[in-house]
Amino acid sequence: MTLHVAKGWNGVQFDGLADVRVEPADVRHVVAGFLDAVDWRKLDEAVLARDDLDGAPDELTRGMLAQLRAWALSA
Repeated sequence: MTLHVAKGWNGVQFDGLADVRVEPADVRHVVAGFLDAVDWRKLDEAVLARDDLDGAPDELTRGMLAQLRAWALSA
């Protein structure tokens, strides 16, 4: 989002452009909402179908985190 401020507007002393990011005040609720929306059956199915599982003891945890990240980025 680009914020444009008109020169000379009642007390505003700004000349130029500013990048503005709008984020929730408390990101925890956004993350919790995302996780609440995850269907564990679909997650299980998607993780087991991944081609990057390598048989290591932590492969399912890594697979779940990678799958959740992929879904979050595509949301």
